[in-house]
Amino acid sequence: MLLRLPTSVPEAQQCLADGAVPIGGATLLWATWQRDGFPELAVSLRQVPEANVVGPETLGGAVLLHRIDATVPDVLRLAAATIGTGAVRRTATVGGNIVGSTLRCLLPPALALDARATVLEPDGVREADLAEVVAKRPVLLGLRWRTPLASAYRKLPAEPGGEPPLVVASALYAEDGGRRRLRVAVRDGYDVLTGTTRCDTGTGAGDALGALRDTALGDLPATAWETVRPQVTGLLEGSGRN
Repeated sequence: MLLRLPTSVPEAQQCLADGAVPIGGATLLWATWQRDGFPELAVSLRQVPEANVVGPETLGGAVLLHRIDATVPDVLRLAAATIGTGAVRRTATVGGNIVGSTLRCLLPPALALDARATVLEPDGVREADLAEVVAKRPVLLGLRWRTPLASAYRKLPAEPGGEPPLVVASALYAEDGGRRRLRVAVRDGYDVLTGTTRCDTGTGAGDALGALRDTALGDLPATAWETVRPQVTGLLEGSGRN
């Protein structure tokens, strides 16, 4: 297998046009390749600057999970810190987790932040929503979002050999006119559900939770709401960390 390491977006586009298979840390692909055979040509974005950004409102697709720090909102930082072991986080990438993984632990935080994806294709770069990224699995160049007032994340302990652990991610945003908007994303099993509600200054947690029950989150089991409820309450009544 020949691995290409482009140093610019145009070079990476040409690699894709040449049929190169994209890889990140290859933590998910290696076992498959050992079983089915290695591709002739692969490409990694680890030397493309745009894919390696870690900022308050952007995160590159080639960023290793252990590099995700307090520069980004809490909801992303906390999520990255719970993925796998330290060895996994030093090799796995943002793009590999969201596009290549079946668990996609970074997807609920990205959805809570209402993030948009920048994807790389042989004929150019374009913006896409996360639903398309999950469905079509393009090459993820990066994520962009707007800085929230506050955000929160929790992953419940996993049962050995059982279903994926419940994940709850939320973000609170300032809107025009002093209004606020709350977004919550929950991974229940392999499904990820989202809900959004406006909560003006003075809106209590009970009212916000009632509004969220009228969204797709209303289909969650009662056990999931036991985690959603305190997180939403803490976010609305908390210190305002992002």
